[in-house]
Amino acid sequence: MRILVFANTPAHVHLYRNAVARLTDAGHDVLVLTREYACTTALLEYFELPYRVYGTHETARYSKLGFATELGSQLRSIVTETIRFRPDVVFGRGPYAAAAGTISRTPVVLVLDDEPFDFNHTVSRPFADCILSPAVTRRDLGDAHYTFDGFKECAYLHPDVFERDESVRGALGVGPDERYALVRFNALDALHDADLEGFTPRQRRDLIERLADRATVFVSDEGDEMDFDGLPARPYDLHPARIHDAMAEASLVVSDTGTMVTEAALLGTPAYRYRGTDDHEYGEFRELERAGLAEQFDSYARVRDRSLEILADDDAERRWQRRRLAYVGGLVNLTDVLVDVAESRGAIDRLSSATRGSLRARSTSP
Repeated sequence: MRILVFANTPAHVHLYRNAVARLTDAGHDVLVLTREYACTTALLEYFELPYRVYGTHETARYSKLGFATELGSQLRSIVTETIRFRPDVVFGRGPYAAAAGTISRTPVVLVLDDEPFDFNHTVSRPFADCILSPAVTRRDLGDAHYTFDGFKECAYLHPDVFERDESVRGALGVGPDERYALVRFNALDALHDADLEGFTPRQRRDLIERLADRATVFVSDEGDEMDFDGLPARPYDLHPARIHDAMAEASLVVSDTGTMVTEAALLGTPAYRYRGTDDHEYGEFRELERAGLAEQFDSYARVRDRSLEILADDDAERRWQRRRLAYVGGLVNLTDVLVDVAESRGAIDRLSSATRGSLRARSTSP
């Protein structure tokens, strides 16, 4: 089989990387189509995944004009690459997967989450033969929509596929028992981040200075704009592929971006998200809050104070690990599902009984 996968962001690389490796090992011909964006291609290189680049996306604030110009150029490249590869099934989301499936007349599998912006869902839904999303997703995307108990991040952070690597402490230059906090600042350049604001520059400095009184602080700045002069913090400068090892060993992850907070929570690390001006209610966060693995805040003062409280709590890390074992271990290993769906070309009736048992039809229509 020939399987085409779209990985437009670092998160997409992680979502598919284990499935791509397993499918390749099984003898299938897999190609990842990607764009130059942040560390996306660096991750593809690190995990030795077969890929081609179809375009570039800069970490600049989203604009409708910029998006339209970028998309037009990228779609032309996608059409060319798709015709050249001749896939039997396409995995992805949005207009990218829709275009590839249309031009190649092959089944399209979408893996979606509870993001607030409807563009990706609206554009790609009519072209989808199979739509997969977490059970906490509130949308009903039609007869092809199936849900699973878990999160997209379970494809790479489920206990069956992730093992923590304590050697990351040596790479970071921290001791075996040294407490550290990982702070992540969002570039807010994605389509679904339009018009949103996270931590202000003043809040960023205040947060770092206060956390540094209780732990070593590492900062991962997605926009690469942080000035560290005079700040009691170190830039997170390991290879981006090691970020999950770093989060797993951290005492705290705090951020204004959703993905890393979700990831930290599933790793059993106290994880706090500052919502800023984002008032969308995400099903994923609501579920993680219910499980006691993450919290989100509308107020900067509350997320700052809660972060300081958890760093003063000597038993917090043990409590979070117990919660992770009790909760995450019972979720679906999404990589198993993706591999089976790929080999069935998106046809639910051809899936193994185990995979069919882990999926539920979302549509409530007769």
